[in-house]
Amino acid sequence: MRAVEFQEYGGPEVLKVVEAEIPEPGPGQVSVDVAYTGVNFADLKARSEGYRVPQLPFVPGLEASGRVRAVGEGVTGLSVGQEVTALTEGGAYADVVLAHASTVFPVPAGVGLRTAATLPTVLPTAYALVHSVGRLQPGETVLVQGAAGGVGTVVGQLAKAAGAGAVYGVVSGAAKADYAREQGYDDVFVGEFAEAVRAATAGRGVDLALDPVGGETLRRSLASLAVFGRLVSFGNAGSAPAWTVGQPELYPSGISVGGFSILTLAKTAPGELRTLTERAFAKALDGTVSLPVTAEFGLEEAAEAHRLMGTRTSTGKLLIRVNGR
Repeated sequence: MRAVEFQEYGGPEVLKVVEAEIPEPGPGQVSVDVAYTGVNFADLKARSEGYRVPQLPFVPGLEASGRVRAVGEGVTGLSVGQEVTALTEGGAYADVVLAHASTVFPVPAGVGLRTAATLPTVLPTAYALVHSVGRLQPGETVLVQGAAGGVGTVVGQLAKAAGAGAVYGVVSGAAKADYAREQGYDDVFVGEFAEAVRAATAGRGVDLALDPVGGETLRRSLASLAVFGRLVSFGNAGSAPAWTVGQPELYPSGISVGGFSILTLAKTAPGELRTLTERAFAKALDGTVSLPVTAEFGLEEAAEAHRLMGTRTSTGKLLIRVNGR
């Protein structure tokens, strides 16, 4: 089978198409004939700095849609040929990928495999940020870093549907700002945001801030919170050193900090992940949210997909077409 792997860390050029053996599922695993795979920023961090890479060579790819090829011992509720979407630990840039059965979900009726590939990471993450961890209440205000990306797109829609008083986004360019406003954001700030947030909220700050960047951006997001506000960290796109927060930051305004990683949840609480995913998928089925696919690449063009995402100019969701039509 074909697979896209890297044998060393570096730029998009280290991604190479190779011939590999078709993996066979072990106990509790499922193999999937891949139709489409999503491109995530975590894939770029894996390629460039070894994020979640156990060893080299490594095939990236954290989500895929396709059809069940084979099931391992002990797997129930899934059958060969069934259309599914899967969250994986890597390996989805390939004709066939392995996934734990607990992270393989039947494609909802009426949803095509192309759309299904956008679901496994973005929708549950966005749902958790707004509801499970962020616990947004009607009338509250929200600040979202990376508002034009995949998660940001869905968060804007979910927050408005949940009755947010105002949803503010932060992006890196004017074109992204226009896109984010189309997804439900009331106002979008380009670059620096701290003073703009205070001005937009009459000095009060926001009730909930969502940050995938880390470093100084996280600190400025903390400073943008209202009294009793909440911040949820869900990434470290800036690759800053690990941050800490303690009594000096939390006590004065009674703020709190939470965190979320769908990949970690898949390992520590797969049952909770399944419940979360079902609730998130329901929001796509009932029309509450939609995630536009803004660019699609062939498997041999994986490096081009990484180049585009690496420019920080892309919006929505990027897909790699493996065997989809």
